[in-house]
Amino acid sequence: MQKKHSVLIGIMASLLLLFIAMIVYPGGSMFDKNSVGFDLTKNFISNLFGAKALNGSDNPARYWADAGMVFLAISFAVFFMRFSEKISQKSAANVIKYAGAGGMIFTFLIVTPLHDIMVTIASTLFLLSIFYITIFILKSKLHFFKILCVISMLIFYFTLYLYGSGDFAYLPIMQKITFVSMILLILLLEYFTTKEDFVK
Repeated sequence: MQKKHSVLIGIMASLLLLFIAMIVYPGGSMFDKNSVGFDLTKNFISNLFGAKALNGSDNPARYWADAGMVFLAISFAVFFMRFSEKISQKSAANVIKYAGAGGMIFTFLIVTPLHDIMVTIASTLFLLSIFYITIFILKSKLHFFKILCVISMLIFYFTLYLYGSGDFAYLPIMQKITFVSMILLILLLEYFTTKEDFVK
């Protein structure tokens, strides 16, 4: 039972740990160094990882957030490995498996001072895997998933565009929307697709 639901259990554990981190985060954002607590519309998830909060206080949130990212990275890696088994084309299955699961190493390293470069590498590998999954979804009869995959990817690309362009006004909000949309996509793909869906 635990093995069957390991992706869901891991994601739920991750979300719980990140929620605790947000509760104990002392305060400060790039918009207001003196703000109190964590604001979903002003703070980035990465604000939780520093030894110091942006208001200068010691940051007890970092331990909870780091643990949350460990669970998230492992859960996503397990998903990509499992989903690759549903794809009969070996080369595509390997891209999904190795780029997706391997990219989760870089996802965890986002919590380190190498944050910016890790975001770039992790996002590239993650989107490559999701792109391959989307191609196979588009070839299938899973019409709901066709829409969901395309929308999720567009949300992710738009968020990366805001990040790359330095337009931070709405980026904290879009980060959370991207986070939720990708978790939802992965859980739905995990539970509601089978190997038979991708047989020609």
